[in-house]
Amino acid sequence: MSEIYLLTTVTKRALGRRFLSCYEHNGLSAVLCTLAKGTATSEILDCLGLEMTEKAVMMAVITEETWKDVKRDMEDSLRIDVPGTGIAFLVPVSSIGGGKVFRFLLDGQTYEREEENVMKSTKYELIVVIANHGYSEEVMEAARAQGAGGGTVIHAKGTGLEKAEKFLGVSIADEKEMIFIVAKTEMKNAIMRSIMENAGLESRARSVVFSLPVTDTAGLRLQDIQ
Repeated sequence: MSEIYLLTTVTKRALGRRFLSCYEHNGLSAVLCTLAKGTATSEILDCLGLEMTEKAVMMAVITEETWKDVKRDMEDSLRIDVPGTGIAFLVPVSSIGGGKVFRFLLDGQTYEREEENVMKSTKYELIVVIANHGYSEEVMEAARAQGAGGGTVIHAKGTGLEKAEKFLGVSIADEKEMIFIVAKTEMKNAIMRSIMENAGLESRARSVVFSLPVTDTAGLRLQDIQ
């Protein structure tokens, strides 16, 4: 698929609600939020006239057309270009696990399906799983059954998830765990399928899964020689 991205925004926690309102205004309802802390040195902060602040990180699946409106709104209304306000960036989505999840994540955004052309030659992919809190082990068991190595778990809270029942036929909790798994591209489909079958929407984990292309890696040499 093409023209679908994972939008990630990093901003001050105090501005988090304003960014969420911007997303909602532009039709982005399913957003995952987590907390972070900036790591800029005091010298850089002094140079830019900034203070060390706690951060909010927000992630949502977005189409190219929706991004144009969101970007314009962030620049005009939120002044994201002003230093210290925040940053936003896009990463192309290479696949989404199932039609129901596709409709839930896009939720009415304008999208015309085209021939898949995004980074077909990548050797690895990042599998992203969004599951109910407390079910990361079930997800990893399903992934390991198809050869996945380790995963990284991030705790997050979802907004706009009340629409899940409309698209997915189930209700899901606000408290979420995001599991990141780097896997070889040829193993990706089997791993995603195993997660969908064993820890998917019909299970208590209520997992949704999609993948992002990885252009290069380090630290996976043992997997390369298997």
